[in-house]
Amino acid sequence: MHFFAVLYNNSATNHQVKLFMLSILARHSSLLLILAAMLGFIFPTASAVIFPTLPYVLFFLMLFTLLGMKQRLLVELLTKSNIWLYACFHSIALTLISILFAKALGANASLTLAISAVGATGSLFATPAIARSVNLDPLKAMAMTIASTLLMPIVLYTNLLLFQDDNFTLDMHSYIQRLVIFIFGPMLFSAIFYRFTPHQLLHRIHGKLSQVTIILVLAFPFGLIGSFREVFDQSLSEGLLYLAIGIAICTLYFIVGFLCYRRNGIDEALLAAITSANRNVLLTFTVAGSYLGPDFLILMGAIQLPTYCLPMLVKWLNRYLSQNKVHKAINS
Repeated sequence: MHFFAVLYNNSATNHQVKLFMLSILARHSSLLLILAAMLGFIFPTASAVIFPTLPYVLFFLMLFTLLGMKQRLLVELLTKSNIWLYACFHSIALTLISILFAKALGANASLTLAISAVGATGSLFATPAIARSVNLDPLKAMAMTIASTLLMPIVLYTNLLLFQDDNFTLDMHSYIQRLVIFIFGPMLFSAIFYRFTPHQLLHRIHGKLSQVTIILVLAFPFGLIGSFREVFDQSLSEGLLYLAIGIAICTLYFIVGFLCYRRNGIDEALLAAITSANRNVLLTFTVAGSYLGPDFLILMGAIQLPTYCLPMLVKWLNRYLSQNKVHKAINS
């Protein structure tokens, strides 16, 4: 009996240690996201190994993020005009700004197509998990992500018509299949799970899963940046140029998103900013493939580091702007 008591206590202790480690990892997720991108760049071979697994990671990330979210509230959000106005801003307005940005850079046709495709891309499916990690509304982030993803094929198709030749075909079958797998499938499963699972148990499970979701996000900067390293190996100056373009795009989207939603409050502005800058380029590449041109694959890797620096920036901005607001209120 003593043996089983010790075994039970050790098991309980190990479980507590694991939960503690997950809590620590989730708390420092902003720094770990940057570190993951850097490690993927330093070890491109390991990054290439992770790359094919990312669609599976994406599925579980969506599933774990949706679990515990009230699907009724999510659907209600998706019926609101402000969510779809944001989706138009995210995909259409920022695409037009991207094209003007590309023209101002004097970009060639291939790079212009790549930049416009990034502009058309919906928000990262990881955005709700990132929003939660920086104390923003994950449910609204999920609605904004889904809306921008649903609008993406229309804007992407238009971009390809403008900047590609007449012989391309957009793989809508593949796109619809991925919508079912990565959005509607997890939503349906979560709705069923929510319907038949006691609320208290569901809340406890989701509290633990929320710590796992941000860890799953680490796979994306690590797995997507490896191909970008090849450009650096071939030409340092060219690699730095693409990195500068990636930083400029993310910064532009973040600033424009923040300024356009600033009047709605700090949290709304920061949520719009980080959702605008987060781009699900993996889905875009999967859907349109070679029609996006050779520069898109490079740009896909180049935006990883600036994209995953944003959560840390948002944490700092949230703290700074909130303190300023308090000081102004006291002084007035």
